[in-house]
Amino acid sequence: MKVGIFICDRYKNCAGGKCFKSMQKREGAFDIYSKDEPLEIVGYTSCGGCPGGNLEYAPEEMIKNGAEVIHFATGFVVGYPPCPYISYFKRFIEEKYKIKVVIGTHPIPQKYYITHKNLESWDTPEWQNFIIPTLKSKEIRLQYD
Repeated sequence: MKVGIFICDRYKNCAGGKCFKSMQKREGAFDIYSKDEPLEIVGYTSCGGCPGGNLEYAPEEMIKNGAEVIHFATGFVVGYPPCPYISYFKRFIEEKYKIKVVIGTHPIPQKYYITHKNLESWDTPEWQNFIIPTLKSKEIRLQYD
């Protein structure tokens, strides 16, 4: 499976350590793939900053590189505030490029989970759905703090 990853621009200097660790261990949103199935990153870039200008054309490059799925990094979910455009971005890419978009990469770190729970950031049905792929057990969340 060939994967493209978008990260939130506020984390544009991120080296991807948590994403790559979770991909290798098939944790977080990568647990949908069998450990027997090779995963290859064919694109890794930021959204370009609000309101996500890079999302207009970068999926095309990822697809040219063989991307079969695009993941939005967990930073879109755990940032303060969580990305207000995530729903639109997902719909846009899936409609325009006809490729599946998965929200999340690595498990939500526990420290972010606690703060967002207290802030009620994810209390809407839409956000509850968005965090499912990355909301793992406390034990796993602590490993990503």
